Amino acid sequence: MTIHPLLAIIDAPIIIGILVFGADKLPKLARSAGQAKKEFLVGQAEADEAAAKAREEARQRAAAQRADIMENVEAGSMAGEAVPPPTPGHGTPSS
Repeated sequence: MTIHPLLAIIDAPIIIGILVFGADKLPKLARSAGQAKKEFLVGQAEADEAAAKAREEARQRAAAQRADIMENVEAGSMAGEAVPPPTPGHGTPSS
């Protein structure tokens, strides 16, 4: 028994799909599957972008927490004079 070459190319799932959905509904099914894939990829790209933004914000928060708070404080002279406390938004006043 020989198999017709056309039947050798067509797989069983394709034949079942044609029988279940009908030949007229297959283009609509393929179109909706394509739209669903496109929406999925757009959503995945948005999620990747949001994750990257969250990682960057977390990195910046961690860097701010590790920053030395004494970097912005001016020291007095070596004569031992007192350094006045910083005023909000202005740092320490110069003498």
